[in-house]
Amino acid sequence: MALIGLLSDVHSTPGPVAEALSIFEREGVEQVFCAGDIAGYREELQETVALLIESGCQSVIGNHDLQYLDHLDDEAGDAAAAYLSKLPAFIDTTIAGKRLYLVHAHPPDACHGGIKLLDRDGALKPERVADWTAQLAAFAPDVLVIGHTHQVFAERLGDTLVVNPGSSAFNNSCAILDLAELSVAFFPLGRKAIEKNWNWADHVIRGE
Repeated sequence: MALIGLLSDVHSTPGPVAEALSIFEREGVEQVFCAGDIAGYREELQETVALLIESGCQSVIGNHDLQYLDHLDDEAGDAAAAYLSKLPAFIDTTIAGKRLYLVHAHPPDACHGGIKLLDRDGALKPERVADWTAQLAAFAPDVLVIGHTHQVFAERLGDTLVVNPGSSAFNNSCAILDLAELSVAFFPLGRKAIEKNWNWADHVIRGE
């Protein structure tokens, strides 16, 4: 197994998830991972969860998923709640000889905070790259997959390739990781350009 499909922050929006899964199938992906925040913002959580389950996607829990579970009444459980309640805080696995670590925000198990490397225009900020390289110095999987920040990047920080596939719902993106080459290809979704840095407050200010 060398090709891994990556999703994150799908936020109850099944259309981009279905499109990403079609891309993964076309490109020969053998395993799909989602870096959390399956719930939140949109209303089609049940349909989104059904797609992830059908695809065999392995997911970690995000802050919106925790919020969804926290606000459920005891008698209001549903298939989505059953799925989300079983998600781990992180996945640490070895595939094709490479150690892959998946967490929503940042290791070891954070759902808030997150690794932000880009400015508002989507350009790398060298000081953030240097800071996170230092913070991750003692944490050395081959690949670290994260989400949460709605930023799209694949950067080598020290000995680790750190990948954020971006939000399929808001960055219009998904990614395929080639474990053999330790390289990443990003794919646009919804016939939209990939937005490398998406921030809810910015879009509210612009009236989008």
